[in-house]
Amino acid sequence: MRDFIPIAKPIIGDEEIKAVGEVLKSGMLAQGEAVKRFEDEFSNYLGVKNSIAVNNGTVALDLAIKALGLKPGDEVITPAFTFIATANCALYQGLRPVFADVDERTFNIDPEDLQKKITPHTRAVIGVHLYGQPFDLSAVQEICQDGGIALVEDCAQAHGAEYQGKKVGSFGTGCFSFYPTKNMTTGEGGMITTDDDALATRLRLLRSHGDTGKYNHVSLGYNYRMMNLQGAIGLVQLGRLEGFTAKRISNAKFLNDGIKIKGISTPYQANNVRHVYHQYVVRVEDSFASSREKLMEYLQGKGIASAVHYPKAVYEQPLYRELGYTKESCPVSEDVSRRVMSLPVHPSLSEEDLQYIAKTVNSFEV
Repeated sequence: MRDFIPIAKPIIGDEEIKAVGEVLKSGMLAQGEAVKRFEDEFSNYLGVKNSIAVNNGTVALDLAIKALGLKPGDEVITPAFTFIATANCALYQGLRPVFADVDERTFNIDPEDLQKKITPHTRAVIGVHLYGQPFDLSAVQEICQDGGIALVEDCAQAHGAEYQGKKVGSFGTGCFSFYPTKNMTTGEGGMITTDDDALATRLRLLRSHGDTGKYNHVSLGYNYRMMNLQGAIGLVQLGRLEGFTAKRISNAKFLNDGIKIKGISTPYQANNVRHVYHQYVVRVEDSFASSREKLMEYLQGKGIASAVHYPKAVYEQPLYRELGYTKESCPVSEDVSRRVMSLPVHPSLSEEDLQYIAKTVNSFEV
């Protein structure tokens, strides 16, 4: 009997274990030299001036918005189809999330709908590189620059992704997550990236109690630091990221070539991007003979995990309904949330696994 194929699988090896052991032996467990080295290497990898490590990806988004110094009631536009943290970071600051629809092929923010949602109160746009595919940065950057609007990139699923040959996280203020299922991990952890030195200074103050030195607190800050243990893991994982990415891309191509069943559309990739396939997401079309749920149930019975990322537009979540988001209109987001389905694509998959996934999907019958 073959092993169950999970939807995600962190890859932790002897190098990571050794790196953590060295930190434990040093006794320097909190933020320190390992974190600083990780920040420097991450900056080099992205080609940015500053990387600020924090304790998770949601905190990265929260601090990125907080550091902009927006006022209660200001509006932040986010895609309606994303993980809820993208929008919640605006709520944390007393700001109003405004939802823009997404492109039906890439599932990323639609620049045309974004333009329609801008008002005199719009102060920031958070674009999400969903599933590992960069959003249309040229169009969104132009909109933001014309309106004097801050651009924040939610890169939680897009480590190493590129737009026109340039790494994501280097266009606006980048926010990364290192949760265990991401393309690289530190266990928990996050990173904020920016070329703006003044913004980086504010972010570092906010990260650590507004402290400029030993007990010299100049502003209200927080304890959002990354531990040395996480930094040590991150350094090793960053060195392995390109290998992980190449395997994800190769696995996605194999599935693209292998899945041939009416009514299931394999992922679309836009021109001039490097899609890093945090998730391999298919669309269940109207022509499919059954339902998404029946297919997922079938795969589970055959030992293959699948998932739905995400089953609702953000404003359809109970939290946002209670906040009065009942008249939002993002029909594409609502539609794709009922169609998308993720299949395993992680680097641990063997060719035999990939063949089995494609064959099993193709063998589904009503």
